[in-house]
Amino acid sequence: MNNLKKIGLTALAGSLVATSVAYSGELAVTGSASMNFKNFSDSQLGKTVAMGNSVYLKGAGETEGGLNVNVSYELDQGTANNSANGFDNHFVSVGNDTLGTLTVHGHGGANSAAALDTTAAGDLWDNTLLNTDAAATTRMAPIASKSGDNLIVYALPTLVDGLAVGVSLQAAQTTGSSSMAYGATYTGVEGLSVSAGIGESNDVKGVIGDQTIMKASYSYGSFTVAASKNEFDHTTATIDQEVSSFSLAYTLSDQISVSYGEETIDRVGKGNDIEVAGIGISYTSGGMSVSFNQTEADNVNHTAGLDNSLWNIGLSFAF
Repeated sequence: MNNLKKIGLTALAGSLVATSVAYSGELAVTGSASMNFKNFSDSQLGKTVAMGNSVYLKGAGETEGGLNVNVSYELDQGTANNSANGFDNHFVSVGNDTLGTLTVHGHGGANSAAALDTTAAGDLWDNTLLNTDAAATTRMAPIASKSGDNLIVYALPTLVDGLAVGVSLQAAQTTGSSSMAYGATYTGVEGLSVSAGIGESNDVKGVIGDQTIMKASYSYGSFTVAASKNEFDHTTATIDQEVSSFSLAYTLSDQISVSYGEETIDRVGKGNDIEVAGIGISYTSGGMSVSFNQTEADNVNHTAGLDNSLWNIGLSFAF
């Protein structure tokens, strides 16, 4: 994303030098915006128009001891957190290649396992047909281990070329205990990416959830194939869930790409799996992207014969 504006923080840098904390810094302002035109097969949903916008304020500096310090705030119109505090996702991080990086997410962070759980198909169900009516809460989106405000994430220094390892801690809530998560991604072979993660949900006393994630992708020439599996085991057996996914993408040129993906959501106690399939075409030029996506879902809400589909035309900008 290209910087819209960079402002040298002379006063801040001077203050940091004076306190022997940092000697240089800058603030970058970037943003994104989108327009979407959607059409649902469900006549009650019909045709809709949606828009999105975010502005990111990102500060960066380096201490005299060689530590990199970063802070980021997202201004996002219409979010619940934004309406209360004036901003959405935000974090502070400090570290370097030798010591690793410690990040505290005030809001919007994902633990070291959940950060890996985007399905191979790109979260088709979450991003299209999940939240389309009042029954959405029973449709069971892919469940992740506990992430929340004031999440602590530590990315270890590189011990093996191509291997990134992280660990995170979600502090205990009033009735539960702290939740840990671990994740690793290996990219040491050209074109190959393999990830695995495990995470806990201990935020309610006596109730435990465990997430296990496995995913891999391989690119050869213009083709990329990917597969993933996300399992969630819970104290309450009827919440147990498995989400499996695969995708195939083809890059026609630097600007045009085509993809196809599928997701299957299997929930214990539900006789019918949710089956989701989608195809997408995108064109990118500079900071502008135009996309067309068609998504179909069978057995919505795990109910046989309850189907829905959606096509979406999107226009997005990065600046």
